[in-house]
Amino acid sequence: MILLTLVAFAALFGFQLLLSVVPLYADEAGGGSSGAGLATAAFMLSTVLTQIQMPRILDRYGYRRVLAAGLLFLGVPALFYAYAQTLVPILAVTLVRGVGFGIVTVMFAALIVELSPPHRRGEALGLLGVAITLPTIFCNALGLWLAGGFGYEIVFLLGGLAPLLGLGMIPYIRSAPPAAKEGEESGAGFFTGLGRAPLRRIFLLFAATTMAAGVVLTFLPLAVPGSGVFSAASALLVVGITTTASRWWAGRFGDRRDPRLLLAPGLITCAIGMVCLPLGGVVLLFGAVLFGAGFGLLQNATLILMMGRVSKSEYGLGSTLWNAAFDAGTGIGAFSFGFVISAVGFSWSFFICSAMVASALILVLLDHSSTQD
Repeated sequence: MILLTLVAFAALFGFQLLLSVVPLYADEAGGGSSGAGLATAAFMLSTVLTQIQMPRILDRYGYRRVLAAGLLFLGVPALFYAYAQTLVPILAVTLVRGVGFGIVTVMFAALIVELSPPHRRGEALGLLGVAITLPTIFCNALGLWLAGGFGYEIVFLLGGLAPLLGLGMIPYIRSAPPAAKEGEESGAGFFTGLGRAPLRRIFLLFAATTMAAGVVLTFLPLAVPGSGVFSAASALLVVGITTTASRWWAGRFGDRRDPRLLLAPGLITCAIGMVCLPLGGVVLLFGAVLFGAGFGLLQNATLILMMGRVSKSEYGLGSTLWNAAFDAGTGIGAFSFGFVISAVGFSWSFFICSAMVASALILVLLDHSSTQD
């Protein structure tokens, strides 16, 4: 389990290092702001399309080979960015890297659930969450600093090599093939899983939250311009730290109590945080604390619930649904609220997004009533 956590940290280190650098590189290569947006969109598109196929890929090839392929797809293409001097080859490299990211994100959650004892599953997912979210705190800024001070080549080299470091650890990660036991359903695909009401409720609830996260990450720097303590950069740092801490705490809570108890508090906290974020000053940082704390609670609680509602042979399906809700929600939120902001401005857009998050409380009530029947 520790080795898998280290592999996850290495992979996400490489991913986050390039997350803000590649759009900037695409912009300077002649793509402009539209090219920068296309780079992010291409990555998210190939990521989600890959995640949708993961249950069947896992059934066919098993955990270790698929994880190794994911690390290769995420790492090796990044080394070719330095040779991609125009927008089209940059997008081609980005599409391939998105395949790798789609693979590894599903694999980490599925494997950590398999490797951890049931009574410590929440804690294990919390530790995985820390390994995944720690790079979000410092790697974006580090990548931009390295690109500005030493050139893009060093960032591409580090971003490509970091995921490849995990390849040497894969033979030592204990895992069994995701084969079904007698009487268990096997080979359920993404849309089949989404057709199950207990999984669909968690998927939609988490997607509402990640849409809000997409709005925060994309538009907060525009809504609260400037530098200093009360800046968007400071707020995003606070969001990263509080998300990491609350996700770890939620994992320990989920081992001792019903993780469903965290859903309503997480949604309410996120919704209040969204209202505070565009107001600036001390209220901005207060909102960042609230949003990050609620987002961390929901990340872990929804993942525990999703994996608890599938059989052992379908851990790949549970991980696929959760990761697709994360990545698709983030992308859809950033894309759709761009039009909302054009119509009503930043503050009202954040307020509308807050209402959307709060409306997911209906799903909590539906989930509670269905499990009581």
